[in-house]
Amino acid sequence: MLNRGYAYTTTISSKYAGQNLLRHLARLYPHSTADAWQEKLDNGEVTLDGAVGTGAESVALGQTLVWNRPPWIEPDAPRHFDVLFEDADLLAVNKPSGLPTLPGGGFMGNTLLRCVQDRSPGANPVHRLGRATSGIVLFAKTARAASSLFANWNTPKIQKVYRAFGQNVAGQDDYEINAPIGRVPHPLIGSVWAASPEGKPSKSLARVIARTASTTTFEVHLHSGRPHQIRIHLASIGHPLVGDPLYTVGGQPLAGLPGDGGYFLHAQFLQFPHPIGGKQIRLEAALPSGFPG
Repeated sequence: MLNRGYAYTTTISSKYAGQNLLRHLARLYPHSTADAWQEKLDNGEVTLDGAVGTGAESVALGQTLVWNRPPWIEPDAPRHFDVLFEDADLLAVNKPSGLPTLPGGGFMGNTLLRCVQDRSPGANPVHRLGRATSGIVLFAKTARAASSLFANWNTPKIQKVYRAFGQNVAGQDDYEINAPIGRVPHPLIGSVWAASPEGKPSKSLARVIARTASTTTFEVHLHSGRPHQIRIHLASIGHPLVGDPLYTVGGQPLAGLPGDGGYFLHAQFLQFPHPIGGKQIRLEAALPSGFPG
């Protein structure tokens, strides 16, 4: 689909003050080369405090930098979702694999956020799932509900259970995984989230559901909410998700481009007290057809 374009807006911080505009753009948005950015500047796509940039000027602290990206054809993505729960404060949906939750990576209109807001304009996600991950995404429709859910999201009040399809045969039936998660260097994209001794404390409980001759299906309970936590944690114990283009044994990144798909991970259950009134809500998203295990 051809979208409406987008204005990417940033404010120049002290870290970047004094840099040449062209050099700053190439560092801020490394998906394009300096030559490509000069072409965008020549086309009038970039403004600095409202003035069209040439690339030669220096940026100053507090200036507003805007890249007015023209409309582009987005990659295809499934746009359907099932509503699991809705009231005046909340909306819970079952996201299909292949649909990004939020804009990014070339997606703007083909996102769960845009699809849900077409139906319920005031709804905003309390959390996100990776593009290839399917299952429950909870939206808050009011500021009061959002505030309560954000405050409790990574506490025992919110129970999150996933189904994951991992490589290799598990030697145990149950695992407590506590590998810290943080940023580590990546040769092509700068840095990625991975298992790291300097990372933040993280905890997952994984239970074996089924085994084959070369794979294991896990039920995973999240006790923290780090980026890519299940993918990293299962890889850290020797069970990267089957088809995962980014993580390998040890919870470390592969050297190639990470991609964004190919694995099986599903947010199956979510239980939490309703942010207005406290009634326990338990949601289940059925496994997608073709989910192994």
